Amino acid sequence: MRAKRRSGWLIPVLLACVPACIPACGAEWVAYVGTYTSGASKGIYAYRFDDSTGKLTALGLAAETSNPSFLAVSPNRRFLYAANENSTGSISAFSIDGAKGTLKLLNTVSSRGAGPCHVALDKTGKWLFAANYNTGSVAAFPVLDDGRLSEASAFVQHSGSSVNPQRQAGPHAHSVNISPDNRFVLVADLGLDQILTYRIDAAKGLTPAEPPFTKVAPGSGPRHFVFGTDGRFAYAINEMLATMTAFQYDAAQGSLKEIQTLSTLAAGFTGANSAAEIAVHPSGKFLYASNRGNDSIAIFSIDAKTGTLSAAGYASTGGKTPRNFAIDSTGKFLLAANQDSGNIVVFRIGQNTGGLTPAGVEVKVASPVSIVYTRAR
Repeated sequence: MRAKRRSGWLIPVLLACVPACIPACGAEWVAYVGTYTSGASKGIYAYRFDDSTGKLTALGLAAETSNPSFLAVSPNRRFLYAANENSTGSISAFSIDGAKGTLKLLNTVSSRGAGPCHVALDKTGKWLFAANYNTGSVAAFPVLDDGRLSEASAFVQHSGSSVNPQRQAGPHAHSVNISPDNRFVLVADLGLDQILTYRIDAAKGLTPAEPPFTKVAPGSGPRHFVFGTDGRFAYAINEMLATMTAFQYDAAQGSLKEIQTLSTLAAGFTGANSAAEIAVHPSGKFLYASNRGNDSIAIFSIDAKTGTLSAAGYASTGGKTPRNFAIDSTGKFLLAANQDSGNIVVFRIGQNTGGLTPAGVEVKVASPVSIVYTRAR
């Protein structure tokens, strides 16, 4: 696993009073938080989320599992999957108890590489894809009807390097991203400065596409990737240069054409920084990006006609090292997970401006690094 900064005082999130039944308490959503577990944290934690106020109520430890650094929920909301980011990488499958918010382990399979850091399900829920950061590979896993994972049915080892000898001596697959029409998987590889394209194959899970990749500027280090709401444009956040690259997307070929690159940082910032997470607002009007070092969320307006971005503001995350954040499905709130300060801070989203205002909600959890939502059942 990659070295990560830790804070010795972080505490696990466990409240003395835990609601026994989510629906009885009137909750509509459950938020699951993945964590790094080398310190006080033990795995995946659950919260009841009130989408009218942004309030988070802790439900405690949902599942004990090692370094669940990225989470994904199945389209039918019955299952949750976690990338166990260890030197012997694995992917864990869980069933979701919507009444209690707890998770039941179904099975665990090898990720086929070291340091798996991202997972995604296709829109049918029949395939799960994983990116292995340390060894720079991608794998596809059939999802069985009961939510369990089969062993990998497809595996691709990336090869090559880029200009930074410390960070890019070899491949580092960092995210797997499903195209809007469910035909392609686009993989951001930090070590290669490439977004690689694969076809979703009904038999194997994935096969290389043509053209096989799109390059970004040398030394950028593409990390995460997202499509705009209408599918015509896509965006990559580049960790190493703290930049955002906008692309025009060709849905027929699964290919990208760069149209713009701009900084995720406000003018004048000179400290060390690495960019991390990216998300498009459900309205399609705004894009958000997190900065670790500057410890902020950058806000961009999206031009609906051209897909280009304009800086629209910045907000402190209220903590240290925002590795991940999530926007709730209503588009009213953004939850920022600050890894090194061990807190999650809730922000209201301005529907006209995209601006972020603290909602007065903050919870403590050790090393939070991934947040996903699902409806309580």
